[in-house]
Amino acid sequence: MSKSLCRLSLLLAAFLIFTSNAVADETKPKKITFTTKSKEAQETVVQLIRMIESFQFNPQALPTAQKAVAADPNFAFAHYLLAVASGPPPQAKPHHDKALELVKNASDGERRYLEALALLRAQKPADALAAFEALAKDYPEERMVQMMIGQISMNLGKPDTAQMAFERAIQLDPSTPRVYGFLGNVYLLKGDYAKARELFKQSLAKKPEGTAPGLPSYGLAFTHLYEGDVESALKTLQAFEAEYAKTSGARDFPPVFVWNSIGRLLLENGRAEESIKAYEKGYATVPGSNLSEQDKKLWLGRLHHGRGRALAKMGKHEEAWKEAELLKKMIEEGGEQGKQYWPAYHYIAGYLKLESKDYAKAIEHLKQADQTDPFQKLLLARAYERSGDQANAQKIYQEIVDLKQNNLERALAYPEAKKKIKG
Repeated sequence: MSKSLCRLSLLLAAFLIFTSNAVADETKPKKITFTTKSKEAQETVVQLIRMIESFQFNPQALPTAQKAVAADPNFAFAHYLLAVASGPPPQAKPHHDKALELVKNASDGERRYLEALALLRAQKPADALAAFEALAKDYPEERMVQMMIGQISMNLGKPDTAQMAFERAIQLDPSTPRVYGFLGNVYLLKGDYAKARELFKQSLAKKPEGTAPGLPSYGLAFTHLYEGDVESALKTLQAFEAEYAKTSGARDFPPVFVWNSIGRLLLENGRAEESIKAYEKGYATVPGSNLSEQDKKLWLGRLHHGRGRALAKMGKHEEAWKEAELLKKMIEEGGEQGKQYWPAYHYIAGYLKLESKDYAKAIEHLKQADQTDPFQKLLLARAYERSGDQANAQKIYQEIVDLKQNNLERALAYPEAKKKIKG
């Protein structure tokens, strides 16, 4: 065989090896393949996913999801997104069931993704995390999987695992804002407030115009609270409220929740009279909103709750107790549905008794309050400490520090609890 022919044979062999490997790779996609023949359905689902990652999921999500299902009624993932867009479990369940029925005939990745989510809905987060981690090995370039691993890991108190997943998601696509907010939460839990603040600002810089995402805005406020900078935290929430009030969703869900957060910051930092004004401003957004009558009543109850706590801080104990008694009456009149609010009553009753220095009664009530709430746990720790029970106080202060959650309650409770721990 001539040298030129030999060389040609080697090149041909190399080409055949290369192309056979390419074909093999194509049979094992690195990203999940959606099972639909409808280009419109697939494009709409991709649009919905991007809306989720850009804080635009509501209120545009429902009609967009309905459009995807209409384009292909047999598209499992479209039915899943319709379930997500439909709201609470009773409305979402038929769509979740339909998605799981259809996904039996879907691609391997789509089927396993929806089955992992079903485990999460069944309150089996550890099993769901294992399923998503296995999926990530087979589909290493699927960003949705990394986002789920990160979120479940955070909920399970595994910030290191969450950090790796969110960082991988950014490697795969750094263009959308939600992942930066999630990663900011990781650094918030780790106590690196400067890095968390940087990430929350990146998230806000990438948000679409006309949106006001709570995740990075509240996260930014929390970084200031953990550092003791209450004024910066207040300014952040006030700016968020002003921006949120302009959004299309503000009528469906008014900014009362932001005003209540502002009210709490003012209340717990020596500005009780201003706090009452903030609670009242918040409730003023409720009557003309699209909230249900039941939800409007709930926010009225929260107004009385906040006002009662503020009056107690002002030393007006009789007036404060009238607010607590009014709440008790509202709960009793609520019958079976009202029973879920008894912990909220014990919270205000314990708060008021603590302020009036009746520590035994404060402990009695606060032990019946929400024991998953870091701030309510802080009140109980204070009551124990002031009654002379240092052992129980120290135990609860440590529990607060050990909690792995990102919310206003932890941001209010953590700095004091950490300072109180002895040794």
